[in-house]
Amino acid sequence: MPKLGVPGAIAKPGVEDDNEGMPGALLILVLALAAPLFARASEGWFGLAPCELCLWQRWPYWFAAGFALIAALVARRPVLRKWALRLAGLAAAASAVVAAFHMGVEFGWWPSPLPGCQAPSAGAGASIDDLLASLSAVPNKPCDQATFLIPGLPLSMAGMNLIYGLGLAALAWTFARKELRA
Repeated sequence: MPKLGVPGAIAKPGVEDDNEGMPGALLILVLALAAPLFARASEGWFGLAPCELCLWQRWPYWFAAGFALIAALVARRPVLRKWALRLAGLAAAASAVVAAFHMGVEFGWWPSPLPGCQAPSAGAGASIDDLLASLSAVPNKPCDQATFLIPGLPLSMAGMNLIYGLGLAALAWTFARKELRA
């Protein structure tokens, strides 16, 4: 049977070409990959040091990219594509939730529960040797110190990620909603 959408192909009555949603899935895939790749590149380009919460914000984007890839690969199954796009949006929203939590840590509204986010302290009666022993082998940036990418813009990287994650989630859910109408 010839493929639908190919010139000269014979279409079955009542069967439509369901590749309309593929560009949306590919856009979500590219945008989901762009976030953690840009964050990683900004470490080298701009000399930014990520904290542990910064690193946690990146993981959901890899899942969003995976779900978007699935949505692109199941072009002939709009129901599966719809659910994969919904899950991609949910993963992007999860990164936004971590970013919102991170902003709360930056503003001092609550402490971070992650041990890597705490600046080492000598504590009462601890010696210099104890302090040096408590330091990690890899330098960590405390999570309560905001990283600003654009000088003069009072929006930290966590704040930018919050906006980006919510926008990507909304876009993925919009594409998924369009699948319902297809």
